[in-house]
Amino acid sequence: MPAPEVSAEAIAARLSAVGLTTRTQEHARHTSIEAEVPEALPAETWREVLEVVATADRFGLLATSLGGRTLWAVVRKAVPATGDVRGPGHQR
Repeated sequence: MPAPEVSAEAIAARLSAVGLTTRTQEHARHTSIEAEVPEALPAETWREVLEVVATADRFGLLATSLGGRTLWAVVRKAVPATGDVRGPGHQR
């Protein structure tokens, strides 16, 4: 399995390759990738887009009442192998 950074970059690159403009944002525990989806996206392209986001840890589509659609995907970052992996606020 590729490293989380590589997976996130690959998802963004593949979405860009089908014509979507992507935004990638780094967070403490994950990387998010978003893309605006045009109304007239061919079914063939939708299949490829779904294939791409299915490789993420989570994905979805946010549709607004104004007709906007944002596709999103999340790739979790690797958990440290040593140390306190419980995070802040969970120390003994």
